[in-house]
Amino acid sequence: MKNRARRANPPVLLLHNVDETWEPADIGEALKEVDQLEKALREEGHPVTSVPVYDADLGKCLRNYDPRDFIVLNWCDELPGLSRSEALVAESLETLRFTYTGSSPCVLAGSWDKGKVKQVLEQSGIPTPLWRVFDVPHQDGWANFPAIVKPAFEHSSSCLTSDAVVLTPEKLRLRIAYVLEKLHQPALVEDFIDGREFHVTIWGDDKIEMLPPAEMDFGAFPDVHDRLCTFDSKFKPGSRHYDQIGLRLPAPLSEEELLTLEETSKAAYQALGCRDYARLDIRLRGGVFYVLDVNPNPDISAEASLAYAAQAAGYSYGAMVSRMLHLAAARHPVFRSAGL
Repeated sequence: MKNRARRANPPVLLLHNVDETWEPADIGEALKEVDQLEKALREEGHPVTSVPVYDADLGKCLRNYDPRDFIVLNWCDELPGLSRSEALVAESLETLRFTYTGSSPCVLAGSWDKGKVKQVLEQSGIPTPLWRVFDVPHQDGWANFPAIVKPAFEHSSSCLTSDAVVLTPEKLRLRIAYVLEKLHQPALVEDFIDGREFHVTIWGDDKIEMLPPAEMDFGAFPDVHDRLCTFDSKFKPGSRHYDQIGLRLPAPLSEEELLTLEETSKAAYQALGCRDYARLDIRLRGGVFYVLDVNPNPDISAEASLAYAAQAAGYSYGAMVSRMLHLAAARHPVFRSAGL
């Protein structure tokens, strides 16, 4: 495992949100993950201060810290009480003059609009499934089946179940209506790429690299409706998708396939303006790697696919996060000149 345990490393403010409306078990699990990350960074030689965020006043949380003395490890997914506010977190950090890990406010905000993400990919010549956004409950001549219906402004596979994959115009109409009525937002309809799925981590700034890609193995699911990463597969232990979707890491790919996947992933990362790190969801059909989604703010907990990919590349958990901090340090007014 790669580590830098005795190297001088910049002090860290570990910024993480704790919403008191969460279930007590969820709060306990979140704090456990924070403790695990804090310990891993200390083992790498980083002085670490945990900064829990309990409300929307980020300035109050950080008022006792000088931006010149720290790198902020931004693990604050949103401000408590303000949904979809991850971009506001980054914007607030910039206003307060803190240097932080991860992508800019513009990139974080833009990633929520799946239609705009698809437009950027298409304009950059990056393969992505055929798609349309619907804001009324009809299929309007859509003829590509199987299709998949997703909320147009969500992350984390929200509302994705086996019913999201549809095989007929009538099922498509009903699913579009479901998204419109349940989530009060447009529906993104895509050609469902019924092929191998890969989760790919890209990290770096001036020089970017791909970590070993992970393959989601749907071999336990003969029905096309089930061959996708659902909400349950990510958040509900004991559910069928959580328990039966396999993980191959590194993904078994030929040298040529691996090179093509790397080229496609890096092009998407750069086209969307990602910074420091991001995770991409990609499917392979007919020799073409199609980019489904780009997440510039993926989970960095020890049990997430990003950490597993880093481990496969030889990085301990602490070394992985330390590298992210050093990428941010290159933007810091003090640490960049110190070479930290």
